[in-house]
Amino acid sequence: MTRAVWVKADDTVGDWDVRRARITTALEAGADWVLVDEADVERVRELGEINVAAFRTDGDVTVIDDAEDEDVAAQPDAFVVGKEGEGDGTIDLPSDFSGSADLSTLRRDSDLEGGAYVRILGKDYESFAEEAAKDAEHTIVVGEDWTIIPLENLIARIGEETDLVAGVTNAEEAKTAFETLEIGSDAVLLDSDDPDQIRRTVEVRDEAERETLDLEWGEVVDVEQIGSADRVCVDTGSLLEHDEGMLIGSMARGLVFVHAETAESPYVASRPFRVNAGAVHAYIRTPDGGTKYLSELQSGDEVQLVDRAGHTREAIVGRVKIEQRPMFRVALEAPNGDRVETLLQNAETIKVATSDGRKPVTELEAGDELLLYYEDTARHFGEAVEESIIEK
Repeated sequence: MTRAVWVKADDTVGDWDVRRARITTALEAGADWVLVDEADVERVRELGEINVAAFRTDGDVTVIDDAEDEDVAAQPDAFVVGKEGEGDGTIDLPSDFSGSADLSTLRRDSDLEGGAYVRILGKDYESFAEEAAKDAEHTIVVGEDWTIIPLENLIARIGEETDLVAGVTNAEEAKTAFETLEIGSDAVLLDSDDPDQIRRTVEVRDEAERETLDLEWGEVVDVEQIGSADRVCVDTGSLLEHDEGMLIGSMARGLVFVHAETAESPYVASRPFRVNAGAVHAYIRTPDGGTKYLSELQSGDEVQLVDRAGHTREAIVGRVKIEQRPMFRVALEAPNGDRVETLLQNAETIKVATSDGRKPVTELEAGDELLLYYEDTARHFGEAVEESIIEK
C-alpha cells in the first residue's frame, strides 16, 4: 500500500512566512502534498515541485486553459472543499446531505481531482465524511476530541472508495494513523510548524511502506574458485549501516545476503555506499519485491537494502562499476533442501553474513551457514509467476 504525507499550509496556520517555511520543509523532506489556499498555488509552484491541493471556499468552478502558462501555474493538482463550509463546521450540516453545498461543489467539479475536508465534530460529521468519500478522490478527516475510534470506523466503511487522509499533529500520531486496524489511512495531513516533525513524519511514511523479510540460514555445500567474470559493484547514493547489504543470487528464488563495504581494512578504505554484488547475470532484489539483473542497473534506479534482521529500505543507484575479476562460485542448500548458488568476487573485502558473524568470502567453507532470502517462486522479467522454471 502506497502511503502519502500532506502538509497543511493554508492561512489558518499563519502568515506567508510561516506557510512558506512549512512548504519549504515539506519539499526538502520529500512530502507528497501541500494543502494551501487557492491564492497561494502559484507561489508554491515557484518554491519547487510538489503536488498542490487548494482549498476552494467560494464554490466557483474555474476551467483553466492549458495554453495559458501563467494560469496553469496557478491551477492546483486537486481542489478541496470544506473550509469555511459544512466540512469544518462554519456552516451547519443539512439534515439531508443531498442539499449540501460542499458536496454539490465536489460533484460539479468532477472534471478536476477533488477532495473533501471534514472536521469530525460528532457522529453526523463522520456520516458526512462517508458521503463525501463517494465523490472525493481524497477525504481528509481531522479529529477534535477523538483519536482512534472514528478513524477505525471510516477505514472500515469507506474501503477503497477514496484516499483517506487522517489529520495529525506529529509523527507519532502519523504512525498510529498508518497502523490503525492493520490497514491504516492512505495518507496523513500534518499540521505542525516543527521541521523535525515534518521530516520524521515522512520517515514514518517510508517505514510504513517497507516490507520486513524473513531471512533464513542456508548451509554452504561448495565453494569453488573459478575463472574471471564481469563483476558488478553497486554504488548507491546512500551511506549503508554496518549490518546492511543487498540480496544477490544466480537463482531468483534464493538470494544471498552480501554485506556493504562498511568494514575498514588494512589494505583498502571502506566504501560504505557500495556493495560488491557479483557477476552481471545475477539477480538483485528491488523495493517493489521484484528483481533485476545486475547488468541492467544504471544510475537513478532503485535497489533494496536489507539488514540482518530483514528490515528493508530503498536506495538510489549512483553508479555501477563493471570490471573483470576472478570469482568464487558459492553453492548452498536452503532449509527446504533446494540448492541455490551465486558468484562473488575472490577478494577479502567481499563479506557475507554467517551464523558466526560477518565473514570474507575468501574464508568460506562447506558447513558455514549463510543468510539467505528464499522464495519458492519463478520469475519472468523480474515478476513472480506461477510456472515451472528450472535454474541450475
